[in-house]
Amino acid sequence: MVDAGNTGKETVVIIGGGPAGLTAAWELAKDGGCGPDGRFDVTVLEASKEFGGISRTVKHNGNRMDIGGHRFFSKDDRIMDWWKNILPLQGAPSYDDKKLGRHHDLEPGGPDPEQTDAVMLKRHRVSRIYWNRRFFDYPISLSPSLFKALGFKLTLKAGFSYLKSMFVKLPEDNLENFYINRFGRQLYSMFFEGYTEKLWGRHPSEISADWGAQRVRGLSVMSVLKNAIQKMLPKKRDSSQVETSLIEEFWYPKLGPGQLWETVEKQCVEGGVKVLTDANVVELRQGEDGAVTSVVFEDAQGGRTELAADEFISSMPLKDLINAIDAPSKQSGHSKATKPVPAEMVRVANGLPYRDFVTVGLLVDHLRLKNKTNIRTLGNPQIVPDCWIYVQDPGYKVGRLQIFNNWSPYMVENPDGTVWVGLEYFCKEGDEFWNMSDEEHIAFAIKELTRMRVINGASDVRDSHCEKVKKAYPAYFDTYDQMPELINYLDTFGNLFCVGRNGQHRYNNQDHSMATAIEAVDNIKSGRKDKKNVWSVNTEKSYHEEKSA
Repeated sequence: MVDAGNTGKETVVIIGGGPAGLTAAWELAKDGGCGPDGRFDVTVLEASKEFGGISRTVKHNGNRMDIGGHRFFSKDDRIMDWWKNILPLQGAPSYDDKKLGRHHDLEPGGPDPEQTDAVMLKRHRVSRIYWNRRFFDYPISLSPSLFKALGFKLTLKAGFSYLKSMFVKLPEDNLENFYINRFGRQLYSMFFEGYTEKLWGRHPSEISADWGAQRVRGLSVMSVLKNAIQKMLPKKRDSSQVETSLIEEFWYPKLGPGQLWETVEKQCVEGGVKVLTDANVVELRQGEDGAVTSVVFEDAQGGRTELAADEFISSMPLKDLINAIDAPSKQSGHSKATKPVPAEMVRVANGLPYRDFVTVGLLVDHLRLKNKTNIRTLGNPQIVPDCWIYVQDPGYKVGRLQIFNNWSPYMVENPDGTVWVGLEYFCKEGDEFWNMSDEEHIAFAIKELTRMRVINGASDVRDSHCEKVKKAYPAYFDTYDQMPELINYLDTFGNLFCVGRNGQHRYNNQDHSMATAIEAVDNIKSGRKDKKNVWSVNTEKSYHEEKSA
C-alpha cells in the first residue's frame, strides 16, 4: 500500500479530474496549501488522459468541439471570481468583435484575445428552437413571431390553455405536470413533451419534477413576459435580476471549456498536487471504524495500486462508487469488510439511471439557413447567430445543434469560410444508436441535417468527427426517489465527500459542481462533520434566483 503523502501532512485523494475534482484540488493547493509548508498532500486520480470531464474540449484537424456546450455564467460570485482568476476577461476585441464592429464592456487591463490564448471571452447568447421547419425563441416567448408561426387557431388554443393553467394547478409529482402548470398543456405538448422524451427516453409523466425544479426553476410564461417587458425599459439590469435560463451574456474560454480545466490542472501540479491519469478507481476500502482508509486504482496496463489517505473526495458516478466500496481485490485478497454495503443500497445505486449521448461534428462550407435576425455573423451571411438550436420537432432524432463558430471564432480553423456544426444525440449506452459505428453516426447526422434543409447533402461536408459520452446526464426516475436513503448511507463515511454531477447524481451545471467541491473543501479545512452544505447545492430556490452575498 502507498501512502498518499508520507510527509506528516493531511492527505487527500480526489477521484476524478473534471470540474468538481479539479476545483477541489485547486482549493486545497492555492495559497501554498500543498507547498513545502502547506497543510495538505493531495492526489488526483483521473480515469482518462483528459481533464474537464464532459467540460473538455475535443480537438480535431484544427477545429475544436465543446462536448455539450458550456456557458460560463453563475449567480454565485465565488464561481465567477474563480473563473476570472484562472482565465482573465478580455481587455480588447476578439477576432469576430473586430470584424463585426461589435462592442462589449471590456475588462480594463485585460488581455487581448488576438495576442494570447489565456483569456476568457464575453459572448452574446442566442439560442432558438427548431420546430416544424421554423425558428422560435428559446426559451419560448409570447412574441409576434411566435403567434405568426403558430397561426391564429393554435395561438388561441395556447392562450386559453395557459389561462387554465393559472387557475387549475396540477399536483407537481412529475415533470409533465411541472411544465403544464407553467406553460399550459398546449405549449407543453408542442415544445416540451416530445423533446423531453427524446432527451431522457422516458415520457415526462415518468420523470421526477425535481429535474424541472433544478433546470428551469423560476421559468414560466409570466417570467418570460416579465423579462421581455423589463428589456424594453431604459434602466440596465444586473444579471442577478434575470432568470438563469434567460441570461443573454456569458463568458467563454477562447479555446473552449477544456482550456480552463487544462489550465487548472497545470496550476495544481505547479502548486504541489500529484495528478495521475489512466487511474481508474475500482475499490474503496474501509477500516473497522467505518471510515474510508484507502482506494485501489487500476492503470492502463491493468496493474493495481492501493493509495491510503485521511480524506476522500469523489466525483465518480454513485453507481460505481457504491459497487467499489470494499469490492474484492484481485491482487491482495483483501478480507471482507466488517461493514459491508447493505443490499438495499446496492440495489438503489445500481438502479440509478443515466442518459448517454453521441455528438457528431460536421464541417461544412455553408448552411442553407438564412439569418433573419438583426445579429450580424462572421463568414457566409447564411450562418445563423445561434450557439444552440434545440430541435424540438419530434420528426428528428437529433436533440440540439451547436454552431461552434458562435461560441468562439477560435474554435474553428477557418471561421470566415466554414461552419463547424455539432449534432447531439441522446441515447443509452448499449442501445442500437449507441452501438452504431462512427461512420454510421456521421452518415445519420448528414441525412438528418439534409432532411432539415440545413445543408444540401453529403457534398457540403468537408470533415467530420464523432464522440461518445457515457453517463452524461444523471436521470430522475427508477430508483432516484430513494436518493435520500443513499445519501444518508454515504454520509456515514465521515471522511468521504461526494461532489459534482455524477458524484451526487444531480443534473448540476458546471458552477454547481464546482460549488459542491468548494463546500467539501471548506468542511475538510474547518473539520465540519455534517455534509448538508455539500448536498444542498442546487437544491435551494435562492441559489438560482438570487445573487449570493
